[in-house]
Amino acid sequence: MNIKAYLKPSCGWSNGVRAVLAKHGLAYEDVDIINNRESYAEMVRKSGQPLSPCVEIDGVMLADVSGEEVENYLLSNDLVKPTDRQAGIPTNAGCSDDEHAKMATKTVRFF
Repeated sequence: MNIKAYLKPSCGWSNGVRAVLAKHGLAYEDVDIINNRESYAEMVRKSGQPLSPCVEIDGVMLADVSGEEVENYLLSNDLVKPTDRQAGIPTNAGCSDDEHAKMATKTVRFF
């Protein structure tokens, strides 16, 4: 399976996606959309929208998704099997107020 995850370095939603992929032992490319202008533009072009996380799995783009939604896609399409392993963090939660405050000082606007 070829997985390319367009993620923020520190974000509740992005960390939920990472946790789900790790829970299922899936290798993936973690693409930083905050510190790399070209990666962000690629995500927008491929997904047709500016929100993240976006996860491309074997050419299928899941746009603006949570880890829970990624896991549901993987299970629904028999790409992974159910497991008793836990993700270890919430897979369907946004950033805390503290995380938002940190990002507000570092976020680069590309458009």
